[in-house]
Amino acid sequence: MSVLRTKTVEAIQSDAAGGEGDGEGSGLRKTLRTRDLVGFGVGIVIGTGIFTLTGIQAKENAGPAVVVSFLIAGLVSMLAALCYAELASAVPTAGSAYTYAYATLGEVFAWIIGWDLVLEFALGAAVVARSWSGYLADLFGLPPSLFTEESTVNIGAVAIVLVLGAVAAVGVKESARVTNTLVLVKVAISVFIIIVGAFFMKKANLLPFIPTAEATTTKVNTIDQPLLQWLGGFEPATFGVSGLFTAAAVVFFAYTGFEAVANLSEETRNPARDIPRALLIVLGLCTALYVMVAFVVTGMQKYTDLDSSAPIAKAFDANNASWAGTFVAIAAVAGLTSVILVDIIAMSRIGFALGRDGLLPQSVAKSSPRFGTPFRFTVGTTIFVAILAGLIPLTDLSEMVSIGTLFAFLIVSIAVPILRRTKPGLKRPFRVPLSPIVPIISALACIYLMLNLVVGTWLRFLVWLALGMIIYLAYGRRHARLAAKLVDLPPEATATKTAE
Repeated sequence: MSVLRTKTVEAIQSDAAGGEGDGEGSGLRKTLRTRDLVGFGVGIVIGTGIFTLTGIQAKENAGPAVVVSFLIAGLVSMLAALCYAELASAVPTAGSAYTYAYATLGEVFAWIIGWDLVLEFALGAAVVARSWSGYLADLFGLPPSLFTEESTVNIGAVAIVLVLGAVAAVGVKESARVTNTLVLVKVAISVFIIIVGAFFMKKANLLPFIPTAEATTTKVNTIDQPLLQWLGGFEPATFGVSGLFTAAAVVFFAYTGFEAVANLSEETRNPARDIPRALLIVLGLCTALYVMVAFVVTGMQKYTDLDSSAPIAKAFDANNASWAGTFVAIAAVAGLTSVILVDIIAMSRIGFALGRDGLLPQSVAKSSPRFGTPFRFTVGTTIFVAILAGLIPLTDLSEMVSIGTLFAFLIVSIAVPILRRTKPGLKRPFRVPLSPIVPIISALACIYLMLNLVVGTWLRFLVWLALGMIIYLAYGRRHARLAAKLVDLPPEATATKTAE
């Protein structure tokens, strides 16, 4: 079947090396090193999760055990990172999970994952832009009618997206400089929170560590129930062990985007060495920071009293240390700025890969001779995200970012053993230990966390995928570069190529 045709690893490597299919023949500029990749990774991971999700999930689902929820989500991410590291070191190209699926599972699966990643990064950038605008308003006393959820058009969110979109379009090295500076600020303030907050911790606030499961007293609609709970026919409940895993599925949003590091492998000087290093450093550092911050915050204030919008700042307020809230606000603005920037960069690289393969109009894959970036798609991405951030409240859609990321991780985990079987001789500078056991565990862990997301999230996700399939069948399947190559071959060779 033509929809299951695969792109050879050799063709992927050739495209990346020679700029084939990008409309210019120049490809992307290789300027990044390990420290730049770590900056991008930490820049996108440390953000909304550490500043907002901690309080929400501790208060609503896990109590102080939200610490364990962050640890579970981090371990699942680490398993997926090992799989990403093997594939990115062997096939260094823009597109990450999309390209890996194209080489292993077939074109239709590659399109699905590419479309899924567009959703993840676009919504992620828009959600964070609105959060950034709110923190900025709180820090400088700006009018809520222009900078918060009360606004008809969130001017602050639109402005930050447009500014950062311009930075991303000008060049990835320039973006790296901005990101690295912001990362230093927010990591330093995260350490500040941990050290200073530890002096205000009380043992009583951490007990019970895992609150007893409680039946939900109010009627819960089907679409608001976790899918696993609904399928099993269990009574809606909060806290307990099930609440801990529900929180883990939601706080997975905090780790979304680290795969952007793999997405930049085509622009990395030595991807075989730098990509695996950067992925593991990013996940290790961010998981440690998340776990320690969550532990300190739930120790500073009883989980039932935590504020849902600004838990860290309010926890300091509750301990008569409001002066620390200013530092937290600064860290939030810096942290969320870097998240938006890396989201835009990552989304533009996915579009670049889709356009280069012909699944989207090839004109979007043109790399700018002047800047060495996918300039057109970056500009288009920026406008799209700015509209979303300015007009649409996206607080209910953070779970969609989680499900999109988990789905991408699932595909990458499956791709590792498949590529080991189909391309045993491929040079793999980094290899997942104990394969296929580790990739299988990673895939099952992703599925389990996905099942802990609510039914409504699954329905919205399926609608998005259905829309993507319509676009693929109407355009991508016929205009793909692989389709053009099959047309040029004699019938017997076409049959062989399609089977491959």
